[in-house]
Amino acid sequence: METPENLPVQAVGVERDATPTFVDVDTAVLLLGVGVTTVTHPLLYVKLLIQVGHEPLPPTMGTTMFGRRVLYLPGFFSYARHIVQVDGKRGLFRGLSHRIVSSAISTVVRSKVKQKVERLSKKDDLQTSLRIVVRETTHEMIIQCLSRIATHPFHVMSVRCMAQFVGREVKYRGMFSCIVKIFKEEGVAGFYAGLMPHVLGEVLFLWCCNLLAHFINTYAVDESFSQASAIRTYTKFVMGIAVSVLTYPFMLVADLMAVNNCGLAAGLPPRSPIFKSWLHCWNHLSHKGHLFRGSSFFFRRVPVNSLPSVEN
Repeated sequence: METPENLPVQAVGVERDATPTFVDVDTAVLLLGVGVTTVTHPLLYVKLLIQVGHEPLPPTMGTTMFGRRVLYLPGFFSYARHIVQVDGKRGLFRGLSHRIVSSAISTVVRSKVKQKVERLSKKDDLQTSLRIVVRETTHEMIIQCLSRIATHPFHVMSVRCMAQFVGREVKYRGMFSCIVKIFKEEGVAGFYAGLMPHVLGEVLFLWCCNLLAHFINTYAVDESFSQASAIRTYTKFVMGIAVSVLTYPFMLVADLMAVNNCGLAAGLPPRSPIFKSWLHCWNHLSHKGHLFRGSSFFFRRVPVNSLPSVEN
């Protein structure tokens, strides 16, 4: 029979059991990831279509803040409105299911690998701050690379489903049919089209962002400054924005290679050359001045090398 004295002890035990576990945290992160993926999908859809060079709407004449007349390509809202007119509101979420699966797998893989890496890594209190940054960045790199390898096939499927808007194809639809189609036509290699530039871009982003933030916080921020701690808090965030601009061409090349020569109009001549490798794709974009195509949703100007033909 339970006595009143035992009740507080049991209550404490219940409170301890109520502490969030790794499973609870992973579930919360998973649900949050699904929500963010769903909300941001129209943005990434429009971005992908701009990346492959699909411009269904004519440019409009505008002026810069200095009064110079320039031609502007449609922004996100105009592009999204066009998609809705063609495919309806559901059309904005083409390829979403593949991205949701990718997000879920990424959450699970990152969680499991992170626990494993932390368990195997050796703590050393005598290490310098730079060595700590290098160690943590190495761990992040391992986690990111394994996550990318696990989710890249679903990224390829999602990109191809979205790119079908260009040629109005219906080649890639459901998850199972996409897997069968890619494996039948391209083998396992087809699931990893564009993997190399994607991984290189993410690794370069991690190292540049973390090292730059460390050096700025260590050598550029004066301890005597009253807001030093607040500045250090935002340094990595600001560095992430700056470095993402520099590494964007890797993401662009990765997406183009995922579509290239897969049987879709977006990845075949005359819209796109057939690239022999991702370096060939990079050189082609660099020669055309298109390495940052799709990096902006608003105030997109017609490329300089296209102006003569437009004006004529």
